[in-house]
Amino acid sequence: MPRVPPRTTAVPARPAGLRRELALKFRVTSAWRYPAAVGFVVTATLVADIFYRMTGSSRLSMIFLLPVLLSAFLLGSGPAYVAGAVSFGTYLFLVDPRYELSFGSPEDFNTLFVFSVVAGLTGLLAGRMRDEAARSRSRAEATEALLDATREFSDASDETFIRERLAQRLSSLVHGPAFVSDEPGVEKPGWRVRPLAAGESELGCAAWSPARGLSSDEAALAEVLVDTGAAAVARARLAAGKTEAETRARTEDLRNALLSSISHDLRTPLAAILASASSLHQFGEQFAPDVRQDLAATIQEEAQRLDTFVANLLNMTRLEAGGLAVQRAAFNLPEVIARTVERRTTAGRHPVLVSTPPDLPEALGDPVLFEQALGNVLENALRYTPAGSPVLIAAATERGGQLCVNVKDEGPGVPPEDIERIFVKFFRSPGTARKPGTGLGLSIARGLMEAMGGQIEARNRQDDTAGLSVTMRLEACP
Repeated sequence: MPRVPPRTTAVPARPAGLRRELALKFRVTSAWRYPAAVGFVVTATLVADIFYRMTGSSRLSMIFLLPVLLSAFLLGSGPAYVAGAVSFGTYLFLVDPRYELSFGSPEDFNTLFVFSVVAGLTGLLAGRMRDEAARSRSRAEATEALLDATREFSDASDETFIRERLAQRLSSLVHGPAFVSDEPGVEKPGWRVRPLAAGESELGCAAWSPARGLSSDEAALAEVLVDTGAAAVARARLAAGKTEAETRARTEDLRNALLSSISHDLRTPLAAILASASSLHQFGEQFAPDVRQDLAATIQEEAQRLDTFVANLLNMTRLEAGGLAVQRAAFNLPEVIARTVERRTTAGRHPVLVSTPPDLPEALGDPVLFEQALGNVLENALRYTPAGSPVLIAAATERGGQLCVNVKDEGPGVPPEDIERIFVKFFRSPGTARKPGTGLGLSIARGLMEAMGGQIEARNRQDDTAGLSVTMRLEACP
């Protein structure tokens, strides 16, 4: 058996969304956070100098607190400390006497001391708040992403779809390419490779290449995503295995039921034919004429029944293979109905009452296939109608240019929930399980009618009589 090549679902690095793109554009990297803090101080120094020239006041400490607050809020604690130190030194040069490292009065010393303490505490607190807010946002985004992935994986039952979505989510998380393969142990230099495993089962591997350094939360989220995807892949495989096992079990049950039914439906007419033929062969001269006639009629009826059964099997095969030849033509509907009734009626057991209006137009379809479909419906009605009870066949013209043939029996009827299922191959209503049959007749009748462009439907009788009413529709010739 040839080896099936491994499947790999890869996702290349894709441009980030607009919001993430703006965030990356304006985010200050670690190397530039401290120069940015110094820039804030330089700006504050220019503002302070302008304020001093306009007012002559040297009370400038509040102005130099602003770059410390901005650095702590936007850049973190470290840049805030740098901003505080540079602001302290700059403010020291701006107090009287200006541009000298000396204090004009003890009050200036106290102001500088309080400024340094306030700047340090402000930078510490604001930086911690910023860092904690950033960590909270990161944890919230990680939780939301994990929740979305878990919900998406839990709703999916296709292993290929799960692998594709896992690769896409990994790529979006690390801002770089990622792939998920069903082959374990793949090595890729420079990539983070993580096996897909659920319990002791190896389901492949996942790999990703970050475009930048990942935070601890992002790295942990990537690991959890891989574990979640592995669990979803394992669940999908279990579901597929369960479905396959159930399908095999149903197929086996169906095969056994079909073989049993076919064996019964083949052997029953054959046994009657053999018994009648052997009796005529051995004792034909000793039987009375009416007995010989009855045995010959039995042979004919059972042979026709066997022929119908074999024809149903052939029609089922042709319908499923799409090889059924349909020759649409105009035909006389009452003649086909009469021929069908004549060939399929068991004399003395079920009277069949036929009603056709004299002005009925010709039908458009395949007369041979329609006779087979009508024969199947009629045989189904005869099978479930009690002996001596009539089967009604009525043809009529409907609005819209259609002809309908309605077949009514006096059988037990069908539960409402099984009305559509009686046209399913091999289905038999629970109340009719004791009757012989394979459940092919009505299914083949629907296939033949649809192949001709017609319709067939069933419902329980609406009058006071129990039974089933099956209506067949064909297009009328213009």
